[in-house]
Formats: sequence, structure tokens, C-alpha cells
Amino acid sequence: MAIHTVKVACPLFLYMVSKTALLYSERYLEHDTGRDHPERSERVKSIYEFLKQSDLFENLLILEPKPATFEDITLVHTRSYIDRVKRACEQGERFFDSPDTAISPKSYEVAFLAAGGVLTLVDAVMTEKARNGFALVRPPGHHAEREMALGFCLFNNVAIAAKYVQKKYRIERVLIVDWDLHHGNGTQHIFEDDPTVFYFSTHQYPFYPGTGSEHEIGRGKGKGRTLNVPLRAGSGDKEYQYAFQEILSPQALAFKPEFVLISCGFDAHEDDPLGQMNLKDESYGFFTDIVRKLAREGGQERIVSVLEGGYNLEAICRSAYVHLKHLMI
Repeated sequence: MAIHTVKVACPLFLYMVSKTALLYSERYLEHDTGRDHPERSERVKSIYEFLKQSDLFENLLILEPKPATFEDITLVHTRSYIDRVKRACEQGERFFDSPDTAISPKSYEVAFLAAGGVLTLVDAVMTEKARNGFALVRPPGHHAEREMALGFCLFNNVAIAAKYVQKKYRIERVLIVDWDLHHGNGTQHIFEDDPTVFYFSTHQYPFYPGTGSEHEIGRGKGKGRTLNVPLRAGSGDKEYQYAFQEILSPQALAFKPEFVLISCGFDAHEDDPLGQMNLKDESYGFFTDIVRKLAREGGQERIVSVLEGGYNLEAICRSAYVHLKHLMI
């Protein structure tokens, strides 16, 4: 365990900090979407095995997830919706609410474990067991609305985590950074009238799911707490770096986040089969550095990153390695 200088209420205070954490469970493979589905179990398995063979692994804190409780899920989703998910899985339905959201008999349990895994990591960071961390979970979550599944997502893992850290640890301001290829419609809609959560997204536009224009800035008390940077197909490091440095950074610094969540999709990579963006492996290191800087400036480097999209197995393995490496610096 190394000694690091961390900016807190007293900027000169030194204390012992733990390792970067990696959360994973083989039970995530039990969410069976079918052999040809883009969001298949090989995604998380490949990333974990790649990291296990890497030079980073021995310096990671490996965490096992605990399932979320029903009450945890109701921080975001309605009871009737949760019951619908359970019933559909028990009845052996193959798709739920949308033709791209495949389910299986175990999907309800695994979705609880995915949300719970993120909460397990939140607890580790808030209790200083881990400095920061990456939750290697599935199914993903940022497309899930309060009462509707969409885009491979059943429960909105990041949104649940934001509500959870606010409720359990009395965190007042949460920043969500979503760099997935696709706009996180569910996360935006859940918090669009909430001034305590700042949602930022870069995404290919116009593209699935069709939301995320620059004019969507929140509403009511949450007006100005949604920041979308829609990017054209073919965008790469130049456009993304401008978005992070010139658009996100000033507003996030003014917001002064106390906790940061990352919707960490790797599908804006140039090799991804579903997108038309041109990011490289190292692009995710740049994003990570910017987010860590924003967290430190807010006073605490509390960051939990959560896997969303990314469908080229080789590209997501390399990108996850770079992301974790930069979390560990």
C-alpha cells in the first residue's frame, strides 16, 4: 500500500489509500443473450481474462459483488417494473420490452448482481477500502428507463449507484460521465429535474437511441445539469478532447462533484462493429485522466467506473487495460 497526497478539506493532509479495485463475478455469464447477440457473456469474460494475464492484475484489489436489494433497485425503478422483469424471466421470455433486450431465466438474478456489484464498489470506495475502481458487470444499464428496458439494459446500474451513494453516505453532488458510443437516455431522463446530479455525455449523433441533442439540458430545478456533446460519425481524439477539456471541465469544476460515476462504454473505438467513431485504445487513458483531475479538484478522488457497451472483444480488452492503468496511476 503506497502513500499518496490526496486533496481533501485540508489539502496538505496525507493518508493511506488502498488500491484500485476490479469487481467481477462469473455469475455475470449466466445472463444468456444468445450466441450472436452483441452483448454476450464473452465480453466480460474476455476482459477479465485479459486483465488477469496483464502486469496490472497483481496490484488490483479484486472484489466479488453482492446482489442489490429490492429496495436498492427501487431507488430508481418502480416496483411494478421490477416485478415485470422478474415475471418475464421466470416465464422464459426471450426478449423484454424491446427486441434488442434479450433475457433468459437467470437474467433477473444477474441484473440484481450487476447493480449490486456497482454498489459493492461504491461501498469500497466510500470506506477507503479502494481508492477507485472498475465494475466489470453485465447486463449494462444506461439505456434503462424507470419503467422500460431498452438497448440491452434492464436496470440502470449507474443511476442506482448515484441514488445509493447520496442516500447512504449523504453525498450531495454526483457527476456522471458517460463516454459510451450511445447516449444514455435512461440516465438523463432519471436525473433531468435533479440539481444534485450532473450528467455529461459524448455520443455519436444522430444515432441510437435518438436522444442527446445539445438542446437537452435538463428541466425545472435540474436545468443546466445535463450536458450533451453530440458528435458526428467519424469523430476521434480531436473532437473528444475538445469536448472533455473545453466543454465538460469548466462546468464540472463549477459543480464541484463529491463522487464521480463513469458509464464506461468502449464502443466508440475505431474497431467497434456497432459504431462509426475513431477512438484508439489510448483515448480511454486521456478520458480517465481528465475525470480523475475533475474528481481531485472537487476535493475527493472518489470514482467508480461501470462497464456499458463495447462489442469488439480485442478492442474492449485493450481499452479496459488502458482505462484501469490510468485509474491506478
